[in-house]
Amino acid sequence: MLILRHAKSAWDTPAETDYDRPLNGRGKRDAPRMGAWLLAQELVPDHVLASPARRARQTTRRVCKALGLDPERVDWQERIYLAGVPTLLDALAGCPTDVTRVLLVGHNPGLEELLEYLGGFDLPPPPGGKRLPTATVARLVLPDDWSHLAAGCGELLTWMRPRDLPED
Repeated sequence: MLILRHAKSAWDTPAETDYDRPLNGRGKRDAPRMGAWLLAQELVPDHVLASPARRARQTTRRVCKALGLDPERVDWQERIYLAGVPTLLDALAGCPTDVTRVLLVGHNPGLEELLEYLGGFDLPPPPGGKRLPTATVARLVLPDDWSHLAAGCGELLTWMRPRDLPED
C-alpha cells in the first residue's frame, strides 16, 4: 500500500473554501517527481483511491501521468476529504479484492493518523519530524485481507519526501 499526502497547496488564492485550494508552484513540481520516483521504484499501483478536493485531485492527476496511468480510472471518493482513520479504513476495505497495490491520496491529519494506526503507534518519525509533509509517500506492507485492518498490522517499508529526491 502507498499513502500519499497531496502536494503543497496555495493559500493566497481566490478559492472560496479549503476544498477548492489549488496546488502552488512547488506542489505542481513535486507531484510528478513523486510519480516518477514511484515508477522508477516499480511501485505502480493497481488501484488509485483519492480525495476529489482540488489540491488532491491535481496531485493525483500529475502522479498518474508520471506513472502512465489513466486518471479517469481513479476512484474519487468525497469521504476521503479530511477523513479520520475509521473512514479511511472503510474506504480501503472497499477496494477491489483483486488488486495488490493501492495508492491512497488524501490529507492530514487523517493520513498521518492512518499511518500510525497501521504501522503501530510507536512508529518513529522520519528525519524532520513530520510523518507526512506535502507530497510524501509512505509504503507499507499490509495483510492480504483489507476488510478488517487491525492496529499495527502493517509494516512501514519506505518514506520518501520530495526534498529527498535527487534534483533533475
